[in-house]
Amino acid sequence: MTLRERALAALQCKVPDAIPTFELEFQLTPELRGKGIDFTSSWALDRMNLSEKERDERLYQNAELMVSVYSELEYSIFNVAYLNYEDVKKSVKWIKELSGDKFLLTHHGDGTFAIPDGNDMFEFAYRIADDPDEVHAQARRMADGAIEYNKKLFDCGIESFMLCSDYCYNSGPFLSPQMFSEYITPYLYDIIDNIRKMGGYAIKHTDGNIMPILDQLMDCRPHCIHSIDPMAGVDIAEVKRQTYPRGIAMCGNVNCALMQTGTDEEVRESALYAIRSAKPGGGYIFSTSNVPFRGLDLKRYLMILDIWKENRYYKEEDMVYHG
Repeated sequence: MTLRERALAALQCKVPDAIPTFELEFQLTPELRGKGIDFTSSWALDRMNLSEKERDERLYQNAELMVSVYSELEYSIFNVAYLNYEDVKKSVKWIKELSGDKFLLTHHGDGTFAIPDGNDMFEFAYRIADDPDEVHAQARRMADGAIEYNKKLFDCGIESFMLCSDYCYNSGPFLSPQMFSEYITPYLYDIIDNIRKMGGYAIKHTDGNIMPILDQLMDCRPHCIHSIDPMAGVDIAEVKRQTYPRGIAMCGNVNCALMQTGTDEEVRESALYAIRSAKPGGGYIFSTSNVPFRGLDLKRYLMILDIWKENRYYKEEDMVYHG
C-alpha cells in the first residue's frame, strides 16, 4: 500500500498492510536538516514585505522542504500548517506536483470553543452564566465559519481536517460533561458532519483526560481521535475498547513527557504499549501524545520511529481485534 492508502485504511478503521504514522506538527526540522532550516508560515512571510514572485518562491521552497522531510519520516498524512488560505492553495498545488498523491493532505479546521487562556477563563464563565444565548450565538458563528472555510480547503485539495480545539486538562474537560454537551458537542457534530458530507476525513485532537467526554466525542463521529494522552492517565487500550466498535480510529499515545525526561527503556515501553494495544484490527495511526516539540532530543523521536518500523507490519495475529 502507499503511504496515503495506509492512512485512508486506518481512518476507515480497516487493516492496512502497516500502521501509518504522522505528527500534528514536526518541530525538529532544524535538528534533522541543519540550523536555520525550518518550515515557514504565512505570518513570517507577511513580515518580510516580499513581492508576489518572491513570496511564491519562498512558498515553493517550503513545499519542497515539507515533501522532503515528510518523505524521509514516512508520514502518511501531511499537515500543510501555519499558512493562510491563499498560501495553502498554492502550496497544495506544488506539493501535488512534487509528490503526486503520496500523502493525505490535512489542515486545521476546528471552530469550537477551546480552553480559554488564564486571562479569559473568568470572563468566559461569566458569559455562560450571564448571557448563555450570546455564547450559543458565538458558537454557531464559529462553527459556520469553520464549515465554510473547510469547504474552500477541500476544493483546493485538502482532504482531511485536524480539529485542534483543546478541551481537557489532565484532570478532565474545562467544562462539565453537561455543559460540554450544550456549548460544544452540537457544534462539533455539525463541523464533522459537513466534513463527512464533502467526502473528507475528520481527526479530532485534544490533549488531556478525555474520558469524561469520550462518549460525546464519539457521538460527533470523527474518523479518528488524537492524541490519547497518557500524561493525563488516558489508557489507549480502554479507548480502543470503546472506539473500535463505533468505527473510530485512534492516533497517538507515545508519552511525550517520557520522551523528554524518561529512560530509553521507558520510552520504548510507551511506544510498544501503544502499538500492542491499538494495532490489532486496524484503526490505529502511530504518533506521539502531542508533537515532536522544540527542545526534544531528535534521537529520542527517531528511536520511537525505529520501534514503529520494527512493529508496523500486520501479521495474521494482528488482523482481528478481540477487545
